[in-house]
Amino acid sequence: MQNHHLKEHLYKILVIGDLGVGKTSIIKRYVHQNFSPNYRATIGVDFALKVLNLDQETVRLQLWDIAGQERFGNMTRVYYREAMGAFIVFDVTRPSTFEAVTKWKEDLDAKLSLSNGKHVAAVLLANKCDQGRDVLTNNGIKMEQFCQENGFVGWFETSAKENINIDEAAHCLVKHIIANENDLLQSEVADTISPQQESSRGGTCSACFRS
Repeated sequence: MQNHHLKEHLYKILVIGDLGVGKTSIIKRYVHQNFSPNYRATIGVDFALKVLNLDQETVRLQLWDIAGQERFGNMTRVYYREAMGAFIVFDVTRPSTFEAVTKWKEDLDAKLSLSNGKHVAAVLLANKCDQGRDVLTNNGIKMEQFCQENGFVGWFETSAKENINIDEAAHCLVKHIIANENDLLQSEVADTISPQQESSRGGTCSACFRS
């Protein structure tokens, strides 16, 4: 008997946030299991591939590094196109990078949505937690509230250097992406089999509206 439920998924995931918050380090840690304190700023778009095996399904994550384009303030739509999820990263030692989080989230939501109109799943990463905790992340309740108000599915204190919570954060994001994908598939199926849809469309030919 064929193992028919061995499905493959490829998800494009964006890693966005201000310059120097550790986006490249997070990707390198997650994909290559290493850390170097001196990555030079990446120029152009860089992406890395991580392959996961979840419940008999192969999930390929294509992690896109925003790569030095932060200074242009506005990411192009091309970069966002077809992404299914995002990490928005800030540096716990630099409050201004947290203030920028809402700007990144608004930019993401303005340029990208799922085919059903919903926002893509986004997880907030409070990075460099090995270098000290900031006032905000010390107050988990405040962070939860911030996530709810700004439409994040969750948040994690991470350290690419010490390998803290990177896998957990990715797992959380993938779980939400799969749930979103299942919702999309179900609504597509509903569209094709629901006879009600047909009658409510009225079946009027657009040619009938010629004045």
